[in-house]
Amino acid sequence: MKVFADLHIHSKYSGATSERMNIPELVVFAEIKGLNLLGTGDALHPTWRSELKRDLEPVEGGLYKPKTGQEIYFVPQVEVATVHEYEGKARRIHHVILMPGLDVAEQLSDELKKFGDITVDGRPVLNMHPAELVEIVMSLDERNILFPAHIWTPWWSIFGARSGVNRMEECYEEEVKYVHAIETGLSSDPPMNWRVSWLNKYTILSFSDSHSPYPYRLGREATVFELESLTYANLREAILGESSRNRVELTIEVPPAYGKYHWSGHRKCGVGPLPPDEAKKLGYKCPVCGRSLTKGVDDRVEELADMPRGYRPENAHGFMYLLPLQELLALSMGLETGTSLNSKRILSEYEKLVRRFGSEFKILLEADLGEVARESGPEVAEVISRMREGRIKIIPGYDGVYGKLILGGEEESSHQRKYSRLEDYL
Repeated sequence: MKVFADLHIHSKYSGATSERMNIPELVVFAEIKGLNLLGTGDALHPTWRSELKRDLEPVEGGLYKPKTGQEIYFVPQVEVATVHEYEGKARRIHHVILMPGLDVAEQLSDELKKFGDITVDGRPVLNMHPAELVEIVMSLDERNILFPAHIWTPWWSIFGARSGVNRMEECYEEEVKYVHAIETGLSSDPPMNWRVSWLNKYTILSFSDSHSPYPYRLGREATVFELESLTYANLREAILGESSRNRVELTIEVPPAYGKYHWSGHRKCGVGPLPPDEAKKLGYKCPVCGRSLTKGVDDRVEELADMPRGYRPENAHGFMYLLPLQELLALSMGLETGTSLNSKRILSEYEKLVRRFGSEFKILLEADLGEVARESGPEVAEVISRMREGRIKIIPGYDGVYGKLILGGEEESSHQRKYSRLEDYL
């Protein structure tokens, strides 16, 4: 069975997160998006865990589903931050942990509260070495899964330009043997990660890191699994790459230029986005204030890459680029980037299309464009067509600013590729 999964999200108990990040609304928006498996987010937080127990019930196979009966499944999940010193510099790294039960999450919460306040934020900051984190996680239950989050983001990631390291072993030391996957993050994609050959033994995953239940955030990046049946054991087997019966089929990526840190810049001074060559010429210093630029993910990948652009390893699974439908609707209406994607005008068209075709993924991946045109007009159909064919230009994001979509001409984004439908990638 095909499983569309977003296994890195948050709850309303994480900082800078929507109050609407609760189970009832996550279920509604997951159905609208076309997801059928979600992480719970923030499973170490005691108040959120109480709400999870209130709203979810365990089902056979080690997962959970809403007590209201919808066919949306959940796996206990949390993102944690570790802070440690390496070679005289503080390293701040985010890690995602998946667990086979809320009882395991409760036990892990008890263990990790020795290293930081578990109650202050759904994504706790722990003063400990990542290797120690892995040791505790795996000694508690060998079925647990841990992988580094959004691995190239400048702050709070394993290879981040601001506080990361250069090798997996420098982060996890001897416990690296228990780490089997990496998460791309919004500003990188599989081809960028393939250029670092020693990462190719890790399963590439993509998830949203969503702080909002709305479908332009939830599931904006996702992983499509092929599982014999939807169980935690099969999911774990797929992530660990242990069997062809349970496997990652492909990842759904936003084009990396859409992400907030793809190229370098300094938002405060309005400098950016700067392509790697220009940023390098400036010595990664802001020409206005002289402070350090936020180095882009594209630049950071280039620093560690040992393979040329375009390299693809033999064992690589597929991927495809999608942009959120609400972004495409705004583009079709000629609205400026930064327009509220939950405006009445956009939501009206969005709801009409979902009622007609069933979910956002079905609209973006499968819908006949002639039918889309009849339902919402030729402009909407044209924008979806351009996305499918890689004909939407993106001005890259930088220093916390999302990339800007531009509809005009026939120029392709340098990080797009053409496809027709999901089956082409399976």
